Amino acid sequence: MKNWTLTLIGIASVAIFSVAHAAELDQAAKEDIARHRVMAVAHENAAKCLEAGKADEVCEKQLQLECKGVAIGKFCGMKHQH
Repeated sequence: MKNWTLTLIGIASVAIFSVAHAAELDQAAKEDIARHRVMAVAHENAAKCLEAGKADEVCEKQLQLECKGVAIGKFCGMKHQH
């Protein structure tokens, strides 16, 4: 009977740890999703800036400001050919 009780306690401990770890991953995923949304808005604004006929340098500066602290690199986490 003692072994059975210890087994149940062990299973419960693993379940609690797994749920706590899953919550951690969910929070990290939520933060990642939020960063992607910020970058998406910044890129959409850069596209609108270019559509308005503004210079590439002006739009690029705006993109860099909007992505500061969110994305990696000079181009808000994305670079393509011009």
